[in-house]
Amino acid sequence: MAYNFHSEKSLNYYPCQYGNSRLQLRGPKQSIFGRYVAVLGGTETYGKFVPEPFATLLDDKIALPVVNLGCMNAGPDVYLNDAEVMGIAARAVVAVVQIVGAQNMSNRYYAVHPRRNDRFLAATPLLRTLYPKVDFTEFNFTRHMLAALQRASADRFEVVAEELRAAWVLRMKTLLAGLHGRTILLWMAGAAPPQPEHRVDLRQSPMLIDSEMIAALRQPVARYLEVVYSAEGVAKGCEGMAFGPLEAIAAEELPSPVLHAEVAAQLLPLVKSLIAA
Repeated sequence: MAYNFHSEKSLNYYPCQYGNSRLQLRGPKQSIFGRYVAVLGGTETYGKFVPEPFATLLDDKIALPVVNLGCMNAGPDVYLNDAEVMGIAARAVVAVVQIVGAQNMSNRYYAVHPRRNDRFLAATPLLRTLYPKVDFTEFNFTRHMLAALQRASADRFEVVAEELRAAWVLRMKTLLAGLHGRTILLWMAGAAPPQPEHRVDLRQSPMLIDSEMIAALRQPVARYLEVVYSAEGVAKGCEGMAFGPLEAIAAEELPSPVLHAEVAAQLLPLVKSLIAA
């Protein structure tokens, strides 16, 4: 059963910032002096609606601090645009990088907010030429915009999707190259990465990511961990999550505390082995 909280404010995320960074990250704030583990990712890593996300569960099990650098709706741009947070991640003994979707990043077709990557800012002339009848002033978020483009023309949308896939791989390679310590690339989802397809299913999460894209990143990564949520964990729904009545739909799309525990349990031996190496 979900906690009977009337609003998200009932769950204290202890939001914090590090150094000169303007990113609002999940707290409590951790020490970034000496040896520590860093965790990068999007809303799942941040742990929205979850009292103890997997980074906190890891912190309870190892001797080093675990710094949760997860950021709401983050794409690769969040980190590549923030030298302070990238520096923290690069100095970590181990960096865990969650695989996030390809929709929330600037590319040749549209621009997103540098810190709130799900916010659609503007279409480029290239996208306006591809979709001359679409009024882009109607969109505030990338997911809404992409769904509308796919409905307008599935064939033209595949051109945009291919650009997003290619840009994501290049952006993620840059991100991983900037992490000088030992790295774990983390897939956490309800199913394994799909094979490449000719038609995008925007309901898939992480959005637009397939197995070939992940394979392109594997070489510079110390470890790759694929966590597919158990059927038993998924069946428990939103049990243990803290959200209000109007947030139920959003909560259903995110991993519950049970699923965060599954991620932490599978990460733990890998993190320990890399720390000891």
